[in-house]
Amino acid sequence: MADLLPWLVVAALIIGIGKGGFPAAAALAVPFLALVMNPVKAAALVLPALVVADGAALWLYRRHHSGRNLAILLPAMVLGLAIATLIVPYASEPLLLAFTGCAGLCTVWRQWFVLRPATTRNASVAPGAFWGIVAGITSFLTHSGAPAAQAYLLPQSLPKLMLTGTMAITFAIVNFAKIPSYNALGFFDGLNWPLAAGLAGVGVIGALLGRLLAEMPEPLYMRVTEVLLLVLSLILIFKAALGLSGG
Repeated sequence: MADLLPWLVVAALIIGIGKGGFPAAAALAVPFLALVMNPVKAAALVLPALVVADGAALWLYRRHHSGRNLAILLPAMVLGLAIATLIVPYASEPLLLAFTGCAGLCTVWRQWFVLRPATTRNASVAPGAFWGIVAGITSFLTHSGAPAAQAYLLPQSLPKLMLTGTMAITFAIVNFAKIPSYNALGFFDGLNWPLAAGLAGVGVIGALLGRLLAEMPEPLYMRVTEVLLLVLSLILIFKAALGLSGG
């Protein structure tokens, strides 16, 4: 595990930065670690860092969120967690990764190349429920629920702090809700808890750094978020292709 320590520290820092200011960044951690270790072990190892960084993010963004979007997304994502818990022994992870990556690419395409209407989309139950369930399932498997959640939230053109706060609160609750299922499925068996605790501390530092970075001008903030989403989506699709091809 010592040879993986630099990778783990970078992943924990990415998680914290994502929780503090760039929602898409946090979901890069598991695909990043999956380059050098089993993705299930990676997901279990970084979950404590996610939960602790979530606590910091909740405090940082406690006054910035969309109540209606939380009311729509949270039940759908918890349902997605329940579905994932039942199907995880049988689900094809590459297909889910590919679906999530394609959702992210579609979101970036709409933001960059599709002419936007004069009015932005409102928070609607049907698309929110659909993307929330997808986000819950993919978040459970690889902590990569951000692309699906952003596919629903970005077209609403929410103010940057409201967008970040809504994502932070949503995933804080969802990540905490994963713990019983992860434990029941044995994901925590043999976990190096002192290492996980250390990574959680790095995640808090990253969250504070991410909050500072979130102060950048809104157009630049949105473009950086979209670029991170693009990078994440391409990584997920690449991993899906490797999985489907047996690589």
